[in-house]
Amino acid sequence: MNENQPPSNPSETGAPERTPAWELPAPPLEPRPRSTPWLLRLVLAMFVLLVGLLGYILYLFGPTGKSAQVRIPRGVGAAAVGEILERAGLIRSSGVFALYLRFSGRDKDLKPGFYRLEGRGLRAIALSLTDKSRPLSVSITFPEGWRAVDMAERLSENNLDGPGFLELVQNPPASLRPPEAKGPTLEGFLFPATYTFALDARPEEIVQAMTRRMAQEFTPERLEKLRALGLSVQDWVTLASIVQAEAADAGERPIIAGIFLNRLDVGMPLQADPTVAYGLGKRLPELDRSAGDFAADTPYNTYARRGLPPTAIGNPGLDALEAVLNPRRTDERGRKYLYFLHAQGRLFVNTTFEGHLRDTARYR
Repeated sequence: MNENQPPSNPSETGAPERTPAWELPAPPLEPRPRSTPWLLRLVLAMFVLLVGLLGYILYLFGPTGKSAQVRIPRGVGAAAVGEILERAGLIRSSGVFALYLRFSGRDKDLKPGFYRLEGRGLRAIALSLTDKSRPLSVSITFPEGWRAVDMAERLSENNLDGPGFLELVQNPPASLRPPEAKGPTLEGFLFPATYTFALDARPEEIVQAMTRRMAQEFTPERLEKLRALGLSVQDWVTLASIVQAEAADAGERPIIAGIFLNRLDVGMPLQADPTVAYGLGKRLPELDRSAGDFAADTPYNTYARRGLPPTAIGNPGLDALEAVLNPRRTDERGRKYLYFLHAQGRLFVNTTFEGHLRDTARYR
């Protein structure tokens, strides 16, 4: 036996006898991790997608927090309106807005006009633009004596373009300027009355309606009286606006008009408080003598300047216009009235400064 030859029998070497592999017991099976069924995974994915889609839709329909004034032209469709609103930051998607209007049937109810809107949500804005109770026109009353700035505010309150109107009044193009208006603005040529405007009326149309109505008062008979007084139409309108602001009622207007005409004749300053207030952009009760208001150097300070101011200080009514044409200028003795004073609910007039001082000391 070769010493280098391994033994053929394991027992000969003293090693334990091995059991054949096919006789060994099978090892216990370990539990395999369960996988999520594909159907459940699909449902979860669809749920996440649905939640995300719903959130995005709510975002598109939700408020933007912005506010703006927009003009909806007559005859435009839902898509064009949506683009106007999206550019103004009032909605997030013009396409979704148009779809909402079409599917809700509101696309045929769009109302033209100017709107001052807040981005409170797509549906709220759609309801504002399609309100069936909203008329296609609006009637607006402008009281006698109102300034153009007051008229602009009322236009805005009625969803018309007040700022655009005021810009045209203050800087009128030649196409809108009446031939009689010689001042830098159209103040005084906007006749105070009740007007009916379409909801999409442009500022140019509003200005034209009011100046044309004023032109109806420039009759040949009145123009003849103006020539006799030595006044132009601009002078007439300007003086009437001051009379309108100074007089407490229709009975006082011819007297106050006569006093101002007399002062113009003799070269006295008008010394009308309302003109000072207008030049400072204030209301009459806001004037403050101690603050130097009456010494302020403006073209409308009729204490510091003689003659009429460059424009009217408001828009006079027919009574004030007639008062200038038919003034009461003298007392029963033919003396010219030159002074007046409001005190204790009455109008005191005088032909002399001494009498005026006496009434001031007595009644004020």
